[in-house]
Amino acid sequence: MAEPDIATPLVAWFRAEARDLPWRRPGFPAWGTLVSEIMLQQTQVARVVPRLEAWLTRWPTPRDLADSPPSDAVRAWDRLGYPRRALALHAAATVIAEQHDNVVPRDVDALLALPGIGDYTARAVAVFAYGDRHPVVDVNVRRVLARALLGEGEPGPANAKRDLPLMASVLPEDRDEAAATNAAVMELGALVCVARSPACDACPIADRCAWRAAGYPEHDGPRAPKQAKFAGSDRQVRGLVMAELRASDVPVTPAEIAMVWPDADQLARALASLLRDGLAVGDDASGYQLPGGGD
Repeated sequence: MAEPDIATPLVAWFRAEARDLPWRRPGFPAWGTLVSEIMLQQTQVARVVPRLEAWLTRWPTPRDLADSPPSDAVRAWDRLGYPRRALALHAAATVIAEQHDNVVPRDVDALLALPGIGDYTARAVAVFAYGDRHPVVDVNVRRVLARALLGEGEPGPANAKRDLPLMASVLPEDRDEAAATNAAVMELGALVCVARSPACDACPIADRCAWRAAGYPEHDGPRAPKQAKFAGSDRQVRGLVMAELRASDVPVTPAEIAMVWPDADQLARALASLLRDGLAVGDDASGYQLPGGGD
């Protein structure tokens, strides 16, 4: 049985109601799209926009970033979270500058070959920067598809073999309309078809939603894993150590690092993980700093 046409009403709604975001404006560069997609991973839009604009002002092309030390990228990342993304962006910028003539590649496989670029980001850049026709699936998209097409209140764990073909099934053949549909489904999941208390009265596809038609049944399948609490976690301690390293232009001593957290064992574990991830360099004798900080 053919899937209901949700693209037409969704695109009409999107063109009338979508948020004005930098990466949606005409002429926004592919490099900016790549940076924005990496920043948006697990970080809210409101926090990303000012950081993105500052980043692109400072590093308007991949080569501009590649020519700076990795420590500058980590400092500029500041408190966006998951700072390994900054190192991945720096590494990707270096490859783009050296192997792609400073132009973000268009081909999904070429994008996947860049350091730190996964399937979602590669597809998103190909679609939103270049207008190519691919399904793009994030957590918001999975929720909309689960409700509208499968009649399930929650999408459950990610499953690319299910999610990508399902999204592909609703894309129009026209490339521009397909790109707009990808963006529209994401926007609907972010603003209307939210995880808790969806605003069904404001939904442009409410009359075609399988979950609504079924009476909003409770989800009885597997659930996506929940993220552990941040307070008191190793993630929090890593962030405190990173803040100390970002704030200093010289190596930070073990005694200074010891001041950021009372649990010495947890602090040692956090520092060891930062060294392992390449976000910090040094030792107890020479002190610790961001990578490339002494360049």
